[in-house]
This record gives sequence, structure tokens and C-alpha cells, in this order.
Amino acid sequence: MLFHSMAFAIFLPAVFILYWICPIRFRCLFLIAAGYCFYMTADIKYTLLLLLITVGSYGTARLLEAAPGSSARKKIFLAGLIALLSPLFFFKYIPALLPLRSSPIQFMLPVGISFYTFQAVGYLADIYMEKYPAEKNFGHYCLFLSFFPQLLSGPIGRGGQLLPQIRSPRRFDASRASYGLKRMAVGYYKKLVVAGLVAPTVDAVYGSPDSYVGLIFPIATFLFAIQIYCDFSGYTDIAVGCALLFGIELADNFKSPYFSHNLKEFWSRWHISLSSWFRDYVYIPLGGSRTGPSRHALNLMLTFLVSGLWHGAGITFLLWGGLHGLFQILENGITKRQGKNAEAGHRSQPAFLRSMLSILSMLLTFLLVCIAWVFFRADSLSDAWRILSLSFCNIKNFGEYLKTAVICLDMSYGHMAYISLPILFLAVYDYASLKTDVIAFLSSRKVWIRYPVYVLFLLSILLFSEKGVSSEFYYFQF
Repeated sequence: MLFHSMAFAIFLPAVFILYWICPIRFRCLFLIAAGYCFYMTADIKYTLLLLLITVGSYGTARLLEAAPGSSARKKIFLAGLIALLSPLFFFKYIPALLPLRSSPIQFMLPVGISFYTFQAVGYLADIYMEKYPAEKNFGHYCLFLSFFPQLLSGPIGRGGQLLPQIRSPRRFDASRASYGLKRMAVGYYKKLVVAGLVAPTVDAVYGSPDSYVGLIFPIATFLFAIQIYCDFSGYTDIAVGCALLFGIELADNFKSPYFSHNLKEFWSRWHISLSSWFRDYVYIPLGGSRTGPSRHALNLMLTFLVSGLWHGAGITFLLWGGLHGLFQILENGITKRQGKNAEAGHRSQPAFLRSMLSILSMLLTFLLVCIAWVFFRADSLSDAWRILSLSFCNIKNFGEYLKTAVICLDMSYGHMAYISLPILFLAVYDYASLKTDVIAFLSSRKVWIRYPVYVLFLLSILLFSEKGVSSEFYYFQF
């Protein structure tokens, strides 16, 4: 069931009303049932897999807590880890290793398996590291993994943050629900308007790169950077807003990542729940930055390579992760070489020069992210190489270079402006979000100010969202 489908438009109000009129002692069970019904509409035959991972991780955590010594705990943890990751490996990586065209076995990746598996693994690791006690109430833990707003594409929840909320009885909060609806509206704008408008161009160019050459490749890559951000952060906004309707706060997953000044900052703002997961359960256990320079570089590279493999078994995803690992290693080396004196010198520079350097650092970071996105989006290594190698073909004849791109776009200048306006509006919103909660700020304005803005915003969604309404969210494939 897609968040932007008619089925969800019926499902959500029904669940919302029934949840709040339901007796408090039955609300957890009701949300579990709603979560499983929601998942069945997406992938009914793999609902048992979700239940098995829930039962397995719950039971393993209880065994860990009752284990008599560190040796027994370690064995239980490793056995539980293998059991939890085996289905993910089977469905996600076996198809890349076997010649499936000649095989009678058909593999289909269960929707959301990467997200709820990592949530269960993270919980198990926290119990092993004794960060908090294992959850004893199976119903509470079941809801922890099956809460429908985050079930298919996150954010990847942590037990320490979600389980206390699930245990606590909640009362309806109109202001929280109102904020949640507004947050959902922002998500729908990102998905239906911005991502929906740019997706056809991205799909056309990346789907058939042999048909194009020149400036159209950088344009399509830029549009893909916008598409994947709006598609995935849009999903997160809808999920977070939807959860607030039930009195539960999910973690933020994006914080204006394209306004980052370096790659380290970018990864602290992009897909935060996954980035922090890899930091806590891969990077830090490997030694993190507490080792020598060479080992630190290796830890970074291994973490990003694993991140690439999480997205898929293809060489393009591995290269995408490897590129980000390399960028971070080089960035760390430059930062250490410059030292504290460079930072002090930067502060002593005139304000105008600091502003220009800040803008340049953001543009450079965005450029490096876009270069890596080529490998993430391309269907093959050869396609990625063609896109990168021919992006500046015939640039010396700039007029012809520009004209070819306009022809390839197959759009009027009016339609180009039509696409550009929502992107510019989103950029302003994201920039403002760096310093303030725009939704909360607008909600505190006078009625005659905020309600016209709400109406205009909803009208913009209705007017601009002409394409992509029935498309799945991009991260469903992971």
C-alpha cells in the first residue's frame, strides 16, 4: 500500500479513528494488526518472514539477557546475528550470484526486509552491549518492528528511543496531530510534485544512455540527486507525520543534506538512521577513529563498502560506497593537514570571503555527491562510464553544447520553468529549515497568515503533481 494511493487515503483515517476510540489496553494489539494488514497489501507471501524475524530477535534477546557468562552471550549473539541476516542475504544477494535465467527458482526481494532486519539486528546488538534491558512484552516488541509508518522504508528505529514510547499509554494530542498532518503534506509535496516532475527525464536518460551525449548527462544527474532526495525524504516526512497521529515520535532521517559543507557533514544529514546504524554497529566496532591513520582509513572504507552492499549486490553500488569512502579519507587527510591554524585563519577572514568560501564548499560537496550518484543510478558500470566520460563532450562549442541539451530535454522553456519553480521553493524551505522548524514557525503565525499559506501549498500539490502519482517510492527496492 503506497502512502500516496487511494487505499492509504482510506486506511489511515480508519486506523486513526479506531485507534483513539479503542480501549488503551488494546491499542498496541490494534496497531500490530494494522501493521500486518498494511504489510500484507505490499507483500502478503512474506508476512510470515516478518513474524519469524520478530519472534527470532525477541527470543534471542531474552536468551542473551539470561545467559550465564560472556562466552555464552557471544555465541548466542553470533547465532542470532546469522539467523537474522540469512534471509536478507538469501533474497538480496543470492540472485546476483546465481544464473537465475536458467533457474526454475524465482526470487523477489521482500519489501522492507533491509529496514526491519537492520532494526532487529540493531536491537539485538544493543541488548548484547547491555545498553538497555531486553523487552519482555512480546506485543510491545512486535509493534516495535511492525509499526506501519516506518515498516517499508524506515526510519530505522532504535529500541532505546521507540520502545519506551510504545510502553507508555498515550493520549490524543491535537497539536501533535496537526503538526503530523503538516509534516505529511511536506512529504507529499516532495514526492508528488518535485520527485514526480523530474523522474521522467531521469528515467529516460539513465534508461537509455546510448541515445544521449553531452550536457544532458549532468542535467539528468542533478535531477536524480533532487529526485532521490525528495522521494526518500518525502517518504520519511510522511512516515514521521503519520506516526505523530498516533502519538509516536520517529527519528528524523534528513536535515537539508545538500547544504552540507563537506562529506562528513553530508552523511550526518543524509539517511541519518542508516548512517548512524553503520557508525554504531560497523564503524565503531572496527575501531572507528581511535586507531592509527591507516587503520582509520580502512575502517571508513569498509564501512562505506558495506553501506554500498546494503543497497545492492551490483558493482555500481559497491563503487558508490567506495567513492564515498575515498572522499571521506581524502577529506580527513586534508583537514588534518590544515590543522587548527586553518580554522582560526578562516574565522579572521572578512565576512564576504567567508560566505563565498562557504558557498564554494557546499557546491563542491554537492558535485562530489552527484558524481557518486551516477554509479548509484546507472544500470551498469559501462552506462556509468559513458555518462561520466561524455558529460562534457563538445563543451568547447558551448552554444552547440547547450543547444543539444535543450533538444534532448524535449521541453519548452515554459515547461523548464514549470519544473524549476518547485525545486527552487524546496531549496528555500530546506535552507530555512537549517535554522528553524518551518512548520512550527508557520503554525505560530496569525490565522490570516498561515491559512492562506496552507491553501496555496495544497493547491500547488494539486496543480503540479501531474506525474508519478502511482509510482513506488525509490527506496522500496532496497
